[in-house]
Amino acid sequence: MTSAPERLRAALAASPLCVGIDPHAGELAAWGLEDTAAGARVFADRILTAVADSPARIVKPQVALFERFGSAGIAVLEEILAAARSAGLFSIADAKRGDIGSTMSGYAAAWVRQASPLRADAVTVSPYLGFGSLTPVLDLLEAEDAIAFVLALTSNPSGPDVQHARGADGESVGGAILRHAAEASATRPGRIGAVVGATIGSAAADLGIDLGSFPGPILTPGYGAQGAGTADLLELFGPHARGHRLLVNASRGVSSAGPSPEALTGRIAELTGELLGGLGVD
Repeated sequence: MTSAPERLRAALAASPLCVGIDPHAGELAAWGLEDTAAGARVFADRILTAVADSPARIVKPQVALFERFGSAGIAVLEEILAAARSAGLFSIADAKRGDIGSTMSGYAAAWVRQASPLRADAVTVSPYLGFGSLTPVLDLLEAEDAIAFVLALTSNPSGPDVQHARGADGESVGGAILRHAAEASATRPGRIGAVVGATIGSAAADLGIDLGSFPGPILTPGYGAQGAGTADLLELFGPHARGHRLLVNASRGVSSAGPSPEALTGRIAELTGELLGGLGVD
């Protein structure tokens, strides 16, 4: 059986596109669906089917948008993650979990252990209680064959308040997070990635951060509908943009083509071609 890092590399060789599954109320309404768990199920099923019929191999359900429906929404999320596995797709649970001690161990059991119904191939985690707070998740990655994507430089307006702040040694918080992630990946090759927004502009360079040297995969939201293009990706990520290590997320950029399954599949193929051509992927 292939490992999660191997499955991710194979998925990225087919397409750098990561398709977000984000059942916002407005998205459901645009498709003529009710803002309920049942509506979210139809929405997610249709996107999942479209991805399975397309070049893209990676899906990223936004956990909060299922949680908002309570237990019914969590049940839908469990179904979607199971369906993604059955379809041979690589799944990322965008949960952004972050806590300390036994609480983080609980999150690790929920999102990383293979026996959990919420298990995905990868999960997003937040290091802003200190990078060491991620230890319960990181320590399970090898045994449970999973990947963790660590929030590092995000594109939300208030992110720089924390991530760009510098310590006494001059290193930025975001830079320290990426350094710790790189160091932790030395004993867990391919299992620790980073989340870096595609719309952060010159922030990484201004902070003295060389994203091209990061050893793991990088998940980058913000492509397409949120403003970033392939030129931005090339400028920001350097070698990562061409080396089958960059996961370019698009959510609204895909769902806006729905609800027709054929139109969704066509949009995914279009975005894949745009990325492969624009990035000059090897």
